[in-house]
This record gives sequence, structure tokens and C-alpha cells, in this order.
Amino acid sequence: MVLHPRAQVREAGQDVTFCCKASGTPVPRKYYWYHNGTLLERKGQQPGSRLALRGLAPEQAGTYHCKASSEAGAIRSAPAQLTVLAQGQQSCRSEPEPSLVELPSECPQDAAGSRHYNVGRCPPSPCAGGPADPSGCGAATGHCCGVRRMELREIPCAGSLLPVKVVAECGCGPCAQPRVLVQGRVTAADTGEPLRFGQIFLGGRKVGFTGYKGSFTIEVPPDTQRLVARFVDRQQRFVDAVKVLPFDRRGGSVYQEVKMLRKKEPVDLDGSRGNAIPLGEASGREPVGELVLPAGAFLRPSGEVFNGTVRASVTFLDPRDVATASAASSDLSFTNAEGEIVPLRTYGMFSVDFREGESGAALQTGPVQVRMDTGQVWMPEHLQKMKLWSLNPETGLWEEEGILRPAGGSRRRREERTFLVGNLEIRERRLFNLDVPEDRRCFVKVRAYSNEKFNAYEQLEGVVISLINLEPQPGYPSNPRAWGRFDSVVTGPNGACLPAFCDGQRPDAYSAYVTATLGGEELEAVASSPKLNPSAIGVSQPYLGKLGYRRSDHDDPDLKKTAFQINVAKPDPNNVDESNGPIYSYRSLEECERAPASANHLRFYRVEVDKYEYNVVPFKESDLTSWTGDYLSWWPNPQEFRACFIKVQIEGPQEYMVRSRNAGGSHPRTRGQLYGLRDARSVRDAALDGASAACVEFKCSGMLFDQGLADRTLVTVVPQGSCRRTAVNGLLREYLSRHPPPADNNHTGAFAMLAPLDPLGHNYGIYTVTDQNPRLAKEIAIGRCFDGTSDGFSREMKAGAGTAVTFACQERPPGRESFFQRLLTAPAEA
Repeated sequence: MVLHPRAQVREAGQDVTFCCKASGTPVPRKYYWYHNGTLLERKGQQPGSRLALRGLAPEQAGTYHCKASSEAGAIRSAPAQLTVLAQGQQSCRSEPEPSLVELPSECPQDAAGSRHYNVGRCPPSPCAGGPADPSGCGAATGHCCGVRRMELREIPCAGSLLPVKVVAECGCGPCAQPRVLVQGRVTAADTGEPLRFGQIFLGGRKVGFTGYKGSFTIEVPPDTQRLVARFVDRQQRFVDAVKVLPFDRRGGSVYQEVKMLRKKEPVDLDGSRGNAIPLGEASGREPVGELVLPAGAFLRPSGEVFNGTVRASVTFLDPRDVATASAASSDLSFTNAEGEIVPLRTYGMFSVDFREGESGAALQTGPVQVRMDTGQVWMPEHLQKMKLWSLNPETGLWEEEGILRPAGGSRRRREERTFLVGNLEIRERRLFNLDVPEDRRCFVKVRAYSNEKFNAYEQLEGVVISLINLEPQPGYPSNPRAWGRFDSVVTGPNGACLPAFCDGQRPDAYSAYVTATLGGEELEAVASSPKLNPSAIGVSQPYLGKLGYRRSDHDDPDLKKTAFQINVAKPDPNNVDESNGPIYSYRSLEECERAPASANHLRFYRVEVDKYEYNVVPFKESDLTSWTGDYLSWWPNPQEFRACFIKVQIEGPQEYMVRSRNAGGSHPRTRGQLYGLRDARSVRDAALDGASAACVEFKCSGMLFDQGLADRTLVTVVPQGSCRRTAVNGLLREYLSRHPPPADNNHTGAFAMLAPLDPLGHNYGIYTVTDQNPRLAKEIAIGRCFDGTSDGFSREMKAGAGTAVTFACQERPPGRESFFQRLLTAPAEA
């Protein structure tokens, strides 16, 4: 499906048109339209790719999707929501919705003991189209609800007034069209070596190459519902990786680690004789099966039989090794007869590469046999449904090659084994799969939070949640015998619903291993030991006990805390305790997606090391549609985010909070006005006694939102404590002296500068990264800052490398205020 219908809003009595388009061989000619899952009758008309509805009535609201078909099969579009308003009803209310931001710690608490302030927000929902609006079949952006007016307020905080801009009025305007990107790195699954200058394909079109370190950036084409990318090693050391990459439709970039499977070393075969190649014999296990090649099976592309020496490489991805899941291709899905994309459960994938021994020319095969050992199929019902599949590298969908049928007897010394046998002709370089369709499906609700408080308004969006379906050993849930499927979903404002295999009879028939990453950073799961805390995990008893929740460090505290495992126990519809999540039946996807934050769900959270951020113009970094154009916006350009950090070394007996105060420095519209505050706690360096360092964000200098004139941000860096400035990086001091005016640095307890316009590097103690995702830009910059280099990355602080300014701090005498405290209590005097 290359064009999907789009969500639309109309008033009663107006017209609307939906469009879809499918491609294939042969070209699909028949289209069928469905409303809320029911086929629409097209009286007197041939079903077409456009659905026009005239004079809308309220009962025509709901979801619409199309199905395209030909003699080769069928495919369904994603559903589109049609909202029908009463005449005169507003689709965008002028009153903003509540949205809370946390004020600095020096601000007083309200009557409820909270330091949160309501700044308002406008939900980016579509607005009603008018009669003159385009049909919805082209690339028109449409209109969405957004900020129409903001107003400045001042909040008393520690003897001064803290400015904050709040949303005063919402209204309809052109929808934001942020760029949608997927970024990441491609490495070998076994050694971690990067795929250097590998080719990247979207469909059959080459779109670029990986970098020297395996990095890549893919811009997601408009209207994409399923992003399928193929990574090819030009040196042919790795099997082509076909990945279905998750992305955030609202804009920004999502980070993804891609693993490639190394090809097995080739062996020499005699093409004139019969050969058998085992499939999966790693770690002393019995093979899953074998590939049987009769004499004369090898063919040149012309059809001529090749009987010479064949260099044969058959690479098998064995799901009995749980570590191989990350290297598997595609997302194990196929299209059924109704055009619906549905899941498979794998028993192993294999890739073949046959070449002439002397010339290295590629070979094909005539009919060959794939034999699968029935003893490796642990669910008896799967024996009747086992099929052989091949992967379409352009769609990322598996296509049926044949059915595996029982066959008695065996070869040589394996007479006691029974096999499933299927036939195959290898005409092109594809990945093959031993799979069964699995209809026992559920959804798992997962949310990610910015901290351990688990407040609904502090959820993180743009987090990649990954779920690997495991088949546990009976009685040993933490020791799975195989994985069967994997999926990744990006969190939105209401979390994520991940598809998973489940069972209503045996709760432990399938288990799930779940992880979460944000910009390459692993989030932490909620602890399961020394005892379960249902309120922290997010699932009430007794359902939590049935799920058997265990964090990855449950049995070994030295292991990472970044994953959890559960039994995917299908909810009992007759048990009220299981009717509120976190597992939902497959037909309850809408219920899962709309579930309130108070419903049962599983949780990840970000481990913040004493960090605080305050923006005068509120902006939710995980939702790019919340950006507002304003002279005081921390990020002036919603298409490109530039993160700047300064590295501050602290010589002292403990760790200290360090604040950056960021105000307009040279622009006439913002000079002296606050952009925002950033606090970061210094981190000790294990290799240096009595030394720590802080990587503190500051607002980059540059153009403001109108792109008319640059501003050099006035940045003041102040450590909390009895501290005095002892050193400033020589290159930074020289740069600032050559780019006047200099900032006032009279007080030795602080460091001030008019931030450089140039992206200086580690030699200056300044770290600058530009990206389409603000969180990713910051994570990369922090990693470089910790490492003290301009291209490295570290989570361990190297306090003596790449610093900009050094302070010596000591415990102050009782009763004496530090400069940091005086700045809070009497800022004008300080």
C-alpha cells in the first residue's frame, strides 16, 4: 500500500474524499472500502481507489480503510478517522488544556505542596476542512489546532520575578510539517564492528550509505506507514539486513541500533553429487533441519547445469539462541488472504550464497528439499501449520514458498528422527524462514516516564519500546529455550501498545522480554526484588502475580536493570481483575491505545542524575508539535535542534550542583531577558581524587526564531557551594577576547561569557551537536562532554579532559551563604 487514507474533520453536510493506492505485479485493479470494518456497497459503480462521501451525516463518522486486490493477493490500508462535527461546532477550543511545568527549587510551593505551574497547551488535533479544501488525496498539510496567542507572566521566586510564557488562546492554523527521521548505527552482531559505507535501500531505491562508524540517517517519506530499509554490505561479509524501523510520525528522529549477521564461511561442494547442509548446529545442539541438494541442482542464470566445485555459504539464524533476536530481519509478518498484516512465529531463518568455485559467479538452484526435525517443534499444534517462507526485501513481508509435510524415515545415522519436508527453488538471493502463523495474539501496554515519580504529565514520547517473544522452558521462566518474534513501537502521548503472542490456558506458554531506549540511552525498568511493589510496577494484584514480573537483575544484582520479563497471560474476560490491562486481547487494540494512565500498565523510567531544566517558553522535547515561535524560545528552529554544553571541573570534597543562567546578550529584542535555567550535578571521576565535573547545557548563540538577527547568549555558570574560579581554558579565553564584547567576570564565584557563535570543540571545553531530535542532540553532546572529546562517547566522567572552566570548592563555615545561595535570595544585590 503506497498511499493510505488520511484522518479528516468535517462539519455535517460537507463532503469528504478518501484515497488509497496499492502497487504490485500485476497492478491491483480492485479496491474495496470499509466503514468501521463493514464493507461499503458501491451501487452501480466499480470499486475505485477514491471514496467520495457527499452531504455527511453524524453517523458516518468513524474509521475508514480500503483493501486492494489482484490475483496475486490483497493488502489493506491503515485506518483513517473521520470526525463529523455538528454545524457551527468548534474542532479547536480557544481555551487551552492544562499543561504543567516544574518551577525551580527556590520558588515557593502552592497550597498542595507542588512547584508545578499550569502553562497550558493546544492539542495538535486536525481542524474541520471547508468546502474549498483539497480532497485529501494530495500532499496538502491541512489545518490543525495550535497556539494563537501567548502572554508573559512573572512568578515571585526567592526575592525576584521568574518570567514564564503561558498559552492564552488556541486556534486553527496550518499543520506543522516537521521532518521525520530514523538515525542509528549498523554493526556486526558478533564483534560490533561497524558496517562502513554500506548501501541503504528503501524499497528498490538506493537512498544512501552508512558512515565510517556505521552511522546512518534516513528521512521518512511522507505518508509512510511501514518503513522498510535494507542494509547491504558491499564486501559481502554479512547477510543483507532487512529492517522494519519504528519512527515518530509527529516529527523528529528515532535512534535505532541495527545488527547484521555475519555470513558463515563457505565450504566446497561437488555440484555433480548430492549434498546435505545442516541448519543450526551451534553450541552442540541438534540441527533444526537440513538443506538437501540433489546431484545437478546447481544452475547458472542461463539455466545451464553446473557440475563443478561450488563455494556454498549457508547462514542459519537459530532462535534457540536468544542473543540472535537483534540480528533477525524484518518483523516476522505476512499478508493474509484478507490483506491484513499478521504475525509469524519463527523456528529459524537461513540465507544461502552459492558461487562457482573458480570465477565466483553467483549460482541458482533447481528443486531442493528443506527438511525440518519435528523434535525441534515444542508446540505440537505447530506441526500442522509449519510453512516455508521467503522475505521480500522491498516490502519486508514474508511470502509463502510452500508447506512442510510429514515424511517418514531419514538419512544415514538419523533414522530415529522424523522430518517435515518442503520443496524450494532458489532463483534469487533471499532470506528463507521456517515459520507458523500464530493467531494467539495480544497487546501489552507500556509507558515511559522522565523519572521515578511516574506522573502522567511526565511521560516520555519518542521512546523505542522493543518486545521479544520467548518460549520458556516449563518450570524455568527465566531460562527460555527459544525466541519466536520481536516488535518495536514508539511511545506517543499515551504510551505504546506492543503486539505479543499470548495464551489463555497456560499463562507461561509465552513470555516477553521488554526493553526501552531513548536516543540510544537505555531506560530503567521497575525493580522486582527484594519484593514486588505493585504501585511502582503499575499493575495491581492478583494479575501481577499471574504475569510473573521480573526485572533483568532479579536473580543477579550485577546485571543491568534495563529490561523486564513477563508471562503474556491473556486476560480472562470473566475476571474483573484482568479487565484493566496491561494485557489486552488482539481485538481490543483501540481500548489499549485509549487506556487512561490510571489503568494497569508496565513502566520504564529515565534515571536522571540531579538535573533540572526550565524554559521561559514551555516546550516538550518529546513532542515537536508543542514548539512555539517566540523570541525567548530556547530552541529557535523546530526543524533543527542545536545542543550546547560547557564542561565545568570542580576540585572539592563532594559533588556540587552547577547552574547555567541563560539570557539575551546582543539581540535588541531579548537583551537581558531570560531564556531559561539549567542545573546539573557534577559527577566524580574515579581516576582523580577530590575531582568531579559537570556537563551543563546552555542556550546556543545564533539566529532567533525569525531568522533575522543572531543573538550571543549571555551565559552565567555558577556552582552551588563555597567555590571560586581558579582557571579558564586558554583557547576559550583567547576566543572570547577576539570576539568582543567580553562578559563581566568580576565575581570569582561564577563564570560568564557571551556564548560563541562558532561550534567550538573539546579543546575549548564546549560541546555542540545539531540534530532533528533535541533529546538525541543532547545525549550525543553529553556523551562527548563526559568523554572530553569531540567525536567520542562515554557514560563515565573524565573530569580532567576537555574542560572549559575550573572551580575550587570547599565546605563553607556555618552561617555563611555561598554566592549561589545569594543569587537565589537576593539576585539584584548578587
